[in-house]
Amino acid sequence: MLTRLHVRNLAVLDEVEVELHGGFGALTGETGAGKSMLVDALGLALGSRADSSAVRSGAEKAEVTAIFDLTGVESARAWLAGRDFAVGEECQLRRVITAEGRSRGYIDGQPVPLELLRELGEQLVEICGQHAHQSLARRATQREILDAHGNHEPLLEAVARAWHDWQTLETERQALLAATTDRQSRRDLLDYQVGELRSLGLQPGEFAALDLERIRLANAGRIGDGVGTALDRLYDADDGSAYQVIGGATRELGTLVGLDPDLQPAVDALTTSLAHVADAADVLRRRLTALEHDPGRLDAVETRLSAILDLARRHRCEPEALCQRLVGLEAELDAIGASDERLEGIAAEADQRSAAFATACGQLHRARVTAAASLGQAVTVNLHELGMPAARFSVDVDPAPPGQANVTGADQIEFRVSTHGGVAPGPVARVASGGELSRLSLAVQVVAMAAHGAPTLVFDEVDAGIGGGVAEIVGRSLRRLSRDRQVLCVTHLAQVASQADQHLAVTKADSHATVRTTVRALRAEERIEEIARMLGGVKITDRTRAHAREMLAGARPRRAS
Repeated sequence: MLTRLHVRNLAVLDEVEVELHGGFGALTGETGAGKSMLVDALGLALGSRADSSAVRSGAEKAEVTAIFDLTGVESARAWLAGRDFAVGEECQLRRVITAEGRSRGYIDGQPVPLELLRELGEQLVEICGQHAHQSLARRATQREILDAHGNHEPLLEAVARAWHDWQTLETERQALLAATTDRQSRRDLLDYQVGELRSLGLQPGEFAALDLERIRLANAGRIGDGVGTALDRLYDADDGSAYQVIGGATRELGTLVGLDPDLQPAVDALTTSLAHVADAADVLRRRLTALEHDPGRLDAVETRLSAILDLARRHRCEPEALCQRLVGLEAELDAIGASDERLEGIAAEADQRSAAFATACGQLHRARVTAAASLGQAVTVNLHELGMPAARFSVDVDPAPPGQANVTGADQIEFRVSTHGGVAPGPVARVASGGELSRLSLAVQVVAMAAHGAPTLVFDEVDAGIGGGVAEIVGRSLRRLSRDRQVLCVTHLAQVASQADQHLAVTKADSHATVRTTVRALRAEERIEEIARMLGGVKITDRTRAHAREMLAGARPRRAS
C-alpha cells in the first residue's frame, strides 16, 4: 500500500508530505485547495504524462516521491525481481520534471524510462478519476471495463497479434493487386530491354578495347611511318644510329678503365643501355610487322562501337555501364516474376490468417459473454446498495457488423441499465440522469477496481452528484472495499468522509506573496470540526457539530465490524 507521498513545487503545492495508513482514507477541503492535485501528483509518480506547466511558478523543477509497502504485493515484488531490482519491504517511485519540460523517473533511486514507472505503477495503484462518469457512455470505455473485469489481457493480446498478422498480409496483397497493371507494362518493357541487351552480347571492358583498336586502325599508316623512322634512328641506320654511337662510346671508355677505374660505372651503364636499345628495336620490329591497313576490320569495329553507343543513349548511361544495366534489369524482371508468384500464393495464406483471427475473436467473445453476466450481476447489486433498489444493469455483447472487426476483436459492447421497475434496460447515456449516472459509474468502478488486484485504490470525487442517504451508502461501500486493500477517496461529502479510518484535511493559505497548501491528518476533535464544516458551510453551529459527532459515532461501530 501507499505509505508516504512527498510533493515539492508542483503547481499550487510548494512542499507537502502525507503519511498514509491502510484501510479507508478520506481527503477533504475547500474547492481549489489542491485535493485533486495530490491525486495528480501520485499519477506523476506512477508515470503519467507531464510537461513544464506542472512546475510551480519560479521553481526550477517539481519532484514527487511515493513510497509503498510491498508486504503481500507479490505481483510487484515479482516484477521488480524480474528486472534485477533489489526487493525489500518498501519501494520508492520518484519523478522529477524540470521547468524546461524534461522528465526523469526513478525506482528505488535508479533512473528508469517512464514506461517502467507505468508498468510498476499498474501493479500498485488504480485511480478512478473525478470525470469517470462522463466517459462511461462511450463504447470504448465500456469495452475496456468489461475486459478488465474479465482479465482478458492474454486473449486481447492474441486477438491483436492475429489482427496485425492478417492486416500485414492484406496490405501486401492490396499493394500487389494495385500494381498489377503497372507491373505488366513494366514487364513488357523489361522483356524488350533485356532482350536487346542480351542480343548485343557486350562483354566487360569490350567498349574500351574496341575504341583503342579503332584509333590504331584509323592511324595505322601514321603509326607505321613513325615506328620505322624510330627504328632506323635507334638501330637500323647504317651510319649514326643510337646503337652505333653508344657502342663506340662504350668501347672507347673500356680502353681507359685500366687507367682510371672510376670510369667502370659509366661503362656498365652504357653496356646496359645497349641491351635496352636492342630490346626496344626488337619491339618496334614486331610492332611494325603486325601493323597493317585493314579497312574491313576498321568498318567492323566502328559498326560495333556505333551499336554500343546507340544502346547506351537509349538507356541513358555510359557505354561502360551497359553490362551492369543488364544485371539490374534482369534482377527487376526476376522480382516482378516473384511478385506474381507471391500474389498467387497470398490468397491461401490470407485465408489462414483470417481464420486465425476469427478463432481468437471467438475465444474472446465467449470470455466476454461470461464476464458480462458476472459484471451485470455485481453492478446491479451495487446499484441496489447505492439507493437504486429497482435498477438492473446488463452488458450486451453482440457481433460487430461485417467489416468492423478490428484489433480489439469482433464484438460490440454496450452497457444497459434500467433505473425503474417494469422498464426495459436501455443505453446508459439515454436512460440514466446525472445523479444516477454518477452512482452507476461508482457501482461499475467499485466492481472493476475490486477485480483489478491493485493494493491501493484511489477515487477522485467519484461521488459528485450524490447526496443524502445515498452518500452514506457510498461511504459504506468504499469502507467495505477497504477491508481487503487501501482505499483513498477525495470527497466533498461528510457522509463519505465520516466513514473513513484516516481523515486528511487539505487547506490553502493565501498571502500577498504566495499560495501554500498543507495536508494534515486530523485528530478526533479536528475531525468533528471538518465534518461540521462540510455539513454546515460558512457558519458552523453547535447543532452542526453535534450532527458531526453523531455521524462519526455512528460510523465507528460499523468500522469496527
